[in-house]
Amino acid sequence: MKKLKYLALIMPLIFVFCAFSFVPHIEAEAVSSSAKGMCVIEKDSGKILYAKNENEKLPMASTTKVVTAITVLNHLTDLEQYIQVDDAAVGVEGTSIYLRQGETIKIKDLLYGLMLRSGNDAATALACHVGGSVSGFAEMMNELALKLGAKNSHFANPHGLDNKDHYTTAYDLALITAYALNNPIFKQIVSTKNYVIEATNKSDKRYLTNKNKLLSTLDGCCGVKTGFTSKAGRCLVSACERNEMTTVCVVLNCGPMFEESVELLNNSFVDYKNTKIIDKNKEIFNEYIIDEDEGRLYLYTDEDFYYPLKAGEKEQLKIEYDVKLDDAKAGDEVGEIKIFLHEQLIKTIKLYTMNKIDKLIDSNTLQINELLWEEKLNEN
Repeated sequence: MKKLKYLALIMPLIFVFCAFSFVPHIEAEAVSSSAKGMCVIEKDSGKILYAKNENEKLPMASTTKVVTAITVLNHLTDLEQYIQVDDAAVGVEGTSIYLRQGETIKIKDLLYGLMLRSGNDAATALACHVGGSVSGFAEMMNELALKLGAKNSHFANPHGLDNKDHYTTAYDLALITAYALNNPIFKQIVSTKNYVIEATNKSDKRYLTNKNKLLSTLDGCCGVKTGFTSKAGRCLVSACERNEMTTVCVVLNCGPMFEESVELLNNSFVDYKNTKIIDKNKEIFNEYIIDEDEGRLYLYTDEDFYYPLKAGEKEQLKIEYDVKLDDAKAGDEVGEIKIFLHEQLIKTIKLYTMNKIDKLIDSNTLQINELLWEEKLNEN
């Protein structure tokens, strides 16, 4: 008997729906903003929700420290470790936690000083410890940015003081921040309103207050960083969690940075709903491909997939199955699902068999009755 070699099925999902592999480039909604560069994305999918000049290379001041913090956390595990402050970190211009020569301090305390007080000296101390020097650490920052797809950024220092070779884009910074927020320690630090650095061998206690006032004024705000220099202007990276969705907002060179970020973040939860498209707890496919005496083929995935959708976008979703079977055993990977929005691929997910397949219908293709398909969607 002939084996079923492949199954290819494309159906629009009209009724109910069953870390960045890639970021789909679906045109974002145009919105008014006084920012020179702005971008709002949904954290998990990377979908751009709103944008303005999102790929323009701009200085970003102390919002740089988002990249500094996650680079440190990617390379260190013992945050309770004490280190001696490098001489290069003493007296760095700009905002400071006033580190002193010969001072020993916890790495964790330096991270809080970095993200709450925006200490340029804390940034330098961390860079010298992790990267061996400011320039060595900057290379590590650049490597991370490229790995994450932030291709229009270049970092020359860990603190964000003006430098012609130090720049990013609103989109790149949003992308890196979304990645950073998956780190629970990073998220805890940037959402902390107040912190005390205990006395060291060279200093009394230091009392830190987070400069991001949205933590106290915006429902669901979970960070992340302010910034300002005369060249970069007022910059803000912020994030908000509501209704099982997290959105990240970046405004660069924006006078009313808090006010505009609040409006953008609030609008994101009005305009978009994080929709479950794939449910790993339900079989994805359930139809006869062998004769009725032998049973059905059951396929499943091992991950859920959510995606932010605007009203009316459900009708623009399509799903394509690409399945290859040859005496498959239960649990075998047999293909993949491809999910499209506005004809653009937004996600590819692996498919597995739930049951053993050893007798297949005498056909090279499988046609599914559209009515049965719609009934199955309604049942879900």
